[in-house]
Amino acid sequence: MARRLRIGIDTGGTFTDVVAQDEHGGLVTTKTPSTPADPAEGFANGVAKVLGLLGARPADIAALSHGTTVATNRLLEDRIDDLGFITTEGFESVLEIARQSVPDGYGNSYFWVKPPRIVPAHRVRGVGGRLDHTGAEIRPFDEGAAVAAARWFRDRGVRAIGVCLLHSYADPSHELAMRDVLRREHPDAVVSLSCEVLREYREYERSVTTLVDAAVKPAMNGYLARITERVASRLLVMKSNGGVLSAEEVAGQPITTVLSGPAAGALGAAFVVARSGHGSVVTLDGGGTSTDVAVVLDGEPTLTTEGSIGRHPVKIPMIDIVTVGAGGGSVAWRSPEGALKVGPRSAGADPGPLCYGRGGTEVTVTDAHAVLGRIPPHLLGGEVPLDVAAARRGLETLAGDLGLPVERAAAGILEISAWNQANAIRQITVKRGLDVRDYPLVAFGGSGPLLACRLLDVLGLPAALVPENPGNLSAFGLLTVDARNDHVRTRVVRDAELDPALLASVYADLEGEAAATLAREGFAEDRRRFARSADLRYHGQAFEVRVAAPAGPPDEGFRAQVVRRFHDAHEALYGYCYRDDPRHPVEWVNLRVSGIGPIERPRLTARPAGDGDPSRARTGTRGVYFDAWAETPVYRREKLAPGDTIEGPAVIEEFGSTLPLHPGFTAALDPYGNLVVTR
Repeated sequence: MARRLRIGIDTGGTFTDVVAQDEHGGLVTTKTPSTPADPAEGFANGVAKVLGLLGARPADIAALSHGTTVATNRLLEDRIDDLGFITTEGFESVLEIARQSVPDGYGNSYFWVKPPRIVPAHRVRGVGGRLDHTGAEIRPFDEGAAVAAARWFRDRGVRAIGVCLLHSYADPSHELAMRDVLRREHPDAVVSLSCEVLREYREYERSVTTLVDAAVKPAMNGYLARITERVASRLLVMKSNGGVLSAEEVAGQPITTVLSGPAAGALGAAFVVARSGHGSVVTLDGGGTSTDVAVVLDGEPTLTTEGSIGRHPVKIPMIDIVTVGAGGGSVAWRSPEGALKVGPRSAGADPGPLCYGRGGTEVTVTDAHAVLGRIPPHLLGGEVPLDVAAARRGLETLAGDLGLPVERAAAGILEISAWNQANAIRQITVKRGLDVRDYPLVAFGGSGPLLACRLLDVLGLPAALVPENPGNLSAFGLLTVDARNDHVRTRVVRDAELDPALLASVYADLEGEAAATLAREGFAEDRRRFARSADLRYHGQAFEVRVAAPAGPPDEGFRAQVVRRFHDAHEALYGYCYRDDPRHPVEWVNLRVSGIGPIERPRLTARPAGDGDPSRARTGTRGVYFDAWAETPVYRREKLAPGDTIEGPAVIEEFGSTLPLHPGFTAALDPYGNLVVTR
């Protein structure tokens, strides 16, 4: 019988994680170093490595699912070059005016320096023609000005162009005409249209989102092309919304991948711990460069359209993730005032921490763990030997500058890193109206479990769960997600004036667009699902609240149910609502449909309980510093059985990660292989 492998590959800043599922057997996991100069090389190395472990051939691969940081890193590093912008004549300053708001933390705008705009003023071209907010044409499209703009960009070699014309969410005809002109006059240009990237109102956010799409398109499409050249299999790419789509579809809208890797981790965590009876959790994905935090409610990660990457607001639907520069490679440094700081800068994969022995020159969080004995002297089952002496020499220098003993300096680095992670968790729970003490923590990623015990103390969390193979959970998550595409249409109308026929018409259009995408992905009609939602607000408010909308005909009962859900959601978020107050009428703003193509998920089965004696997994002891140096027992996780309980202090090691169990904490293995850490 021919083998059918499904492979998930998550490219991180330090390691590329690989999980392969044989449809007739189990899972195989591995890691390979990332190749920042060309991530496609690390991707191909990962595929070759896992095929070698399985004794399989490339022809056995049924599908490759991929989470990538190519688009994210380009934006975070502000590598946006040669970008042009075409907008409606008279609105050329939309990027400069922006929202006229000063970011949090700057009480007085006098101290805030406005960041450079994504496209400089001299690369903006206005084109005549005007629609009103209903899509009715006030002035016809000016083809002559469009030709002049296209030739202007062509003559200056500007090849990435974003087009955002006023009110094109209501009628895209002017933008489509502009694309026709660009194809004719500047065929080398890579063009993004706002009516295809984000068909909803708010010109500034729509303009920036479209320009970000245009900015990452050349790099992303080149990357996907290099992968498909090297690995001739069907390639699915993880999107920020928690779904996958084929590389061909993603190439047309690469902005949808800006939180590709972190989204897979949150979904993998939700899938794994749901079997253990935990529907609502906080997920913490600790990598080499950063830590990503998300909330899962009733089995589903929360979504937002108010996200941003770096300094750029991006209004596409994405899993609500907060990222902090607190990973294993985060650099510890002394500020000019003499204080110890950690991150956000990272030593990355190359040269990496001092203990990697690749020419690193700065102390990192991983070095602090190594010096305190909390991680083994070699990683990945011996593939990456650590130079603990080099890490100690670097720490001695830093500790001398700070006037501290080496152990105090190392412990201080880890404490600061834990508080950085705790603040990210508070941001995504307390700031969203959730009590952080109600949610267990799911800690994964190579460095995620390392600070789990401190986070339980700092935040008062009830427990921490560490899934099996935590370092590869994001790659595993890629095998658990459905195909998904999102479609939106703005229709601003008061609830009292809403015509159910309008609702029915717009939802039918959106479901038609979603069905067409799923058909191209190969999903038969009986396998397509559609999830409706709507953004509502009280008249006079500036921002909306999204609520799920029911299936069935959008009649009077449908309308009343959505409005009722809006009142409930507003009260939960802000502590009040105007349910029975006619002075505050409800306004509908955006209608949304997600098209979902279900895929076959891995099956997780419970394991038989062991004899309750964890000593079979004990491999010896080593000196570990928690509050003082002590000989501490070390356990191999793969030898533990359900029902085994380990009392801290201890260290539990496995291929891709380590759990230092502090004094006063207990770790127990549940029937699905998760380590459950409690005080």
